[in-house]
Amino acid sequence: MDTIIASLPYLVQGLKVTLYIFFFSIIIGFLIGLVVALIRLTPFKILNWIAKAFVDIIRGTPFIVQLFFIYFGVNSLEFISLDRTVAGILTVSLNAGAYFSEIIRTGIQSIDKGQAEASRSLGLSQAYTMRAVILPQAFRRMLPTITNQSIISFKDTSLLSIIGIADIVQKGKVQASATFQPFEIWLTVGVIYFVIIYLMSLLSSFVERRFELR
Repeated sequence: MDTIIASLPYLVQGLKVTLYIFFFSIIIGFLIGLVVALIRLTPFKILNWIAKAFVDIIRGTPFIVQLFFIYFGVNSLEFISLDRTVAGILTVSLNAGAYFSEIIRTGIQSIDKGQAEASRSLGLSQAYTMRAVILPQAFRRMLPTITNQSIISFKDTSLLSIIGIADIVQKGKVQASATFQPFEIWLTVGVIYFVIIYLMSLLSSFVERRFELR
């Protein structure tokens, strides 16, 4: 117990880094997913093909390979120099964005096409119809899947310690080596991850209920 108490301040420092990376990655990833989803729904075949290729490549390769490619591969180019944290955020964002794009695209396609036709018959532009009519309804249907993917992305951040990011996993490695008490340290790290993911699930359920009441 003393080991856990003594290690908590260091683990909390690492947790702050993990949450920082996760927060920005999810926001950027969602925006990437939204753009890619809208491109995939356009009639322009070239843009559609590029967006589909992006999704297929990301979904068809392991997260750790993407991380190594961005941090070691892209960083090997003379004109590019990515900080560890930037590389981590970029990798998580691109990975989440590919999955978000499919969630968003499916959600948009699940809305009855008659609503878009009715909006256009009222003189509403296609962009306004998408923003004010289609997306709000689609988001309600997408929310559980978006939450699930966000949780997966949060778990993926644990792999960022491989490139030296001082997240909670990296802090856990250091503390386990320093205290010679790996059981207590990794149990604590596991509990912290569980609590955060559980809170994310509760927040998602709360938001879903609020949407249902409207």
